[in-house]
Amino acid sequence: MGVLLQGFYKMLPCQAVPSPADGDPAVPWWWDHLAAQAQDFRHAGFTAIWLPPVLKNASGATAGADGYGVFDDYDMGSKPQKGTGPTRFGSREQLQRCVATLRANGLDVYVDLVEHQRSGDTTPFVFRYLGADGARDAGRFPKNPSNFLPQVPRDPNLGGPPADDFPFGRELAPINALPAHYVFDNLIAAADWLTRALDVQGYRIDDVKGLSTDFLRPFLNAKSMAGKFAVGEFFDGNPVPINDWIFNHAGMQGRASAFDFPLKFVLNGMCNNAGRFDMSALDHVGLAGISPLSAVTFVENHDTDSSPGQAVVFNKLMGYAYILTSEGYPCVYYRDYSTDKNCYGLKPHIDNLVWIHEKLAAGPTQQRWKDFNVFAYERLGGPHLLVGLNNDPNGARRIAVASGFGANVMLHDYTGHAADVQTDAAGNVTLDLPQNTNGLGYVCYSRQFQYGGFDTTAHSVTQDFEGAADLDILPALNGKAVQAGRVWCSAGSPLRAQLTSDIGAFADASAILLELIAPDGSVLARRSFTKSDSRALAATTRATGFYGCRLTASNIPPGNPNPAYTLSVTYSAPPTLEPSGP
Repeated sequence: MGVLLQGFYKMLPCQAVPSPADGDPAVPWWWDHLAAQAQDFRHAGFTAIWLPPVLKNASGATAGADGYGVFDDYDMGSKPQKGTGPTRFGSREQLQRCVATLRANGLDVYVDLVEHQRSGDTTPFVFRYLGADGARDAGRFPKNPSNFLPQVPRDPNLGGPPADDFPFGRELAPINALPAHYVFDNLIAAADWLTRALDVQGYRIDDVKGLSTDFLRPFLNAKSMAGKFAVGEFFDGNPVPINDWIFNHAGMQGRASAFDFPLKFVLNGMCNNAGRFDMSALDHVGLAGISPLSAVTFVENHDTDSSPGQAVVFNKLMGYAYILTSEGYPCVYYRDYSTDKNCYGLKPHIDNLVWIHEKLAAGPTQQRWKDFNVFAYERLGGPHLLVGLNNDPNGARRIAVASGFGANVMLHDYTGHAADVQTDAAGNVTLDLPQNTNGLGYVCYSRQFQYGGFDTTAHSVTQDFEGAADLDILPALNGKAVQAGRVWCSAGSPLRAQLTSDIGAFADASAILLELIAPDGSVLARRSFTKSDSRALAATTRATGFYGCRLTASNIPPGNPNPAYTLSVTYSAPPTLEPSGP
């Protein structure tokens, strides 16, 4: 199923990732920091990256602007609002480059969507936004009191019980808001705009207990969201209601996966209580034990790590050994993985476990041993993988187990924690499990001579730049040049731009000139889009760097002098961040 990296973290008491917004220009913008590591992420075996919420926060770019206090549905760090142009993570341009660089390294990109609440109203329950030219109260999807609780009743068919629906801001009501369908339709339209602007492959949905499934399932099946991966944050320690949320025929109907909080809480008990936890509880535990194909397993995330009592404090690697060898779709937390300042630096061990997951762990699970301190199991697909976990901090253990490897097969421990072993004539094998020191009491055996790194299948991206007076990019202006945006292209790669505009009112002489501007300022290519010729503009880039997209309208009839447009740009980013041209 691959391995997901949660590409951000939080620190106590309430601080998001480091940012130059705090005043230190030596700190990179987060979007650039992730892009610079994209190749390393893929070489380590990760297959997808989960980005934090990308929209402008009520607190601008301050330390607490973690992304979840969403203000404007059409500002990805491109409007001067809430005291900042960029978000805490960077600008829209940096974000689009980050996504393109991740895709150039074969990584899928999931973005965090917050559909439950909005924050930052200037008067109670009233939200107004800047237009593309900076005009006040001109932005798309303004909001009024009738769009929110408690002015309207709570939506029906929430993901969880109404008692678990907590207001983390001004709580939207996609179903019951007035006028009817205003919030429902506009949330879909905004997510579609975001998806097309970035070209992402999936979503993490925040706080699904508070979202009506009457909204969320149609939302995920609408427009450009249709068919993409989705995982919901259903914060609950009981796998049964989570499984019901996923598969209820009147609810999500299997449209989304869910994070495995029940397993996470069991792993807390295991890791934080070495020698005092019953390891037999790991046998087909959590959502992964019920519906492994719909479970996103994890040891830590940004909320639990910053919430006393919910975090794993000791022996965290034992938890990663479990999720990266078991069924489910494992998610690694950036702060656990990274060697950055303020991170926990578990990268060498997690890299090893990611390799094991991708190369050796496949198929269903057969329990092979369980007692109070030891749990062993075998993955029965591929080359087979026999895992032993010893939670005893005071001593090693020897166990004899059956296996599916067959008779007289030499097995290698791919963690380096134990010596090679051989199955006997009946396929049984004796394993020596090291004591649990700092969570390293595990072994992972498979057939000898399993090798290999990770191939990269580079992907281009198609990112939309939508210009309109009520968005973040200007419409085409009659007689004036407008820069729709810039894209970060690899040298010698195809660059294609398709302009779509409402040309029904165009005169025969009306045109929108599109120019592709090279990093050195020269015009790489140009084409005039007219009523009779709307073919795409195609070119080949000369050097690595930013290529601008400049539009100039001419002879546009007075009825629509500044036409809106969508410019779809298809390009390939280089796999590494290289210096741009002048």
